[in-house]
Amino acid sequence: MAAYTVADRFRGFLPVVIDVETGGFNSETDALLEIAAVILDYEVTGGWHRRATIAHHVKPFEGANLEKRALDFNKIDPYHPFRAAVDESEALDEIFEVIRNEIARHHCSRAILVGHNPAFDLAFIKAAVARTGIKDLPLHNFSTFDTAALAGVAFGQTVLARAVCAAGFDWDAVEAHSAIYDASRTADLFCEIVNRWDRIDS
Repeated sequence: MAAYTVADRFRGFLPVVIDVETGGFNSETDALLEIAAVILDYEVTGGWHRRATIAHHVKPFEGANLEKRALDFNKIDPYHPFRAAVDESEALDEIFEVIRNEIARHHCSRAILVGHNPAFDLAFIKAAVARTGIKDLPLHNFSTFDTAALAGVAFGQTVLARAVCAAGFDWDAVEAHSAIYDASRTADLFCEIVNRWDRIDS
């Protein structure tokens, strides 16, 4: 296993795995309904691994569009009384505070979003940031790490479920399409790929 600091590995960027569940595909008009961020850590002896997860159910913003097909797919009832959903600003503020603390802890310059087809997740986050007036996005504004592309190279699979299984992990179709589950499995996939590469490169 290669030995380095977190800041050394990705040119000063801190990888943070993020998944969102939404009320459609248009980040400008459709609701952000769930967000989960998985904080990663690195140890010389054990490599990259999950350390903590921060997640929220999110209230649809005022005037948000909700597509029936999207809700049928992710099985979210946006107005269920037991969702304990919070406003976008509260969800993002908490997650961003944790990310900023991790950036400082590891002496990184900024975080970079890791996701499966992450342009989708980043677009919804940036749209929510614009709506809420949050001033400082701790994530790189456009660069991401795409586990679909990485898994395509490493395992010949680009679908998340198939890539996760190819990497040696279980996949629970019942739990899938929740932000927490998908972010956790995406994190496992990312860590496995990086750790395999580090073993080859050491």
